[in-house]
Amino acid sequence: MPGTDKGEKMMSVDLLRGFLGWCAILNMAVFLWWFLFYMLAHDWLYTFHGKWFNLSQQQFDGIHYAGMAAYKIAIWLFVIIPYLALRIVV
Repeated sequence: MPGTDKGEKMMSVDLLRGFLGWCAILNMAVFLWWFLFYMLAHDWLYTFHGKWFNLSQQQFDGIHYAGMAAYKIAIWLFVIIPYLALRIVV
């Protein structure tokens, strides 16, 4: 039977649920760090990236806003919703 060999381990629902839970926590921590760093060090961050990219402040803000929105949607779509679905099913 596949997956029952001594060297192989099958992924259980509990293991997957734990994995998704920790992924959610870590990804939300990264998102919070990004948001706080952007809010508290905005001018330094803009100057730092301005050395490499010729962006206006509005473009810089728009890129970060869109990036944070996409990251948050990805966390919900690929981590939190599957975690909640596993919590409901099991």
